[in-house]
Amino acid sequence: MNYPNIVKGSFINRPNRFIAYVQILSGDGEEKTVICHVKNTGRCKELLLPGVTVLLQYHPEASVLGRKTEYSLIGVYKKREKDTLLINMDSQAPNLAAYEWILGSESVCDVKREVTYGQSRFDLAFQLIGKDESGCVTHTPAFMEVKGVTLENHNHALFPDAPTIRGIKHIEELIHAKNDGYEAYLLFVIQMKGMTGFSPNEETQPEFKGALKKALAAGVHILAYDCQITENSMIVDQPVPLILD
Repeated sequence: MNYPNIVKGSFINRPNRFIAYVQILSGDGEEKTVICHVKNTGRCKELLLPGVTVLLQYHPEASVLGRKTEYSLIGVYKKREKDTLLINMDSQAPNLAAYEWILGSESVCDVKREVTYGQSRFDLAFQLIGKDESGCVTHTPAFMEVKGVTLENHNHALFPDAPTIRGIKHIEELIHAKNDGYEAYLLFVIQMKGMTGFSPNEETQPEFKGALKKALAAGVHILAYDCQITENSMIVDQPVPLILD
């Protein structure tokens, strides 16, 4: 997925979870402060620190579309001890990136987004293409729930960054789908590169680890993939080891 009209800026503050103030350079080279829509309602306290470099998407059509702001905050350069790490923090990006990734697979077909099943709504639904013992082509229905990951500690990705009752509910729904005969997947899209492993964040929500273990025991496929990140793109890339112990 790609972002047009990317602008760099310096983060000032975030008065609430929906907006932030960022300093950028105007077209004539003068500094100005703009109000941005933050495309991530999570806390992100370890990312959005005063003075860090952030990435904004400029929306020239904002007034026509009725947007309240001309800019969206979609990325940040996280300062670490020895380097900086580029992180996409757009909470809408993982679903689209996962959709593009699934479409590129030769082992699936009939990919759909936001599909209702019973009382649930999954991010993706598709047919797995396989063969039976006689060599005939088979199609197995599957559901996938996608979670974006922006929290890291010493090159180890963690989720969630805040307690999520909704996230545990989604895991329970995947277990139900699996018990009903569907294949079920939980995909963690790690919105950065260079991670050595992925784990549930026990410090933030101990119950989430238990929910993942329950899902694995039920046959739900739990995947973690990092992404190729640039200032104007994000592409699902390589698997990252899942560490639950």
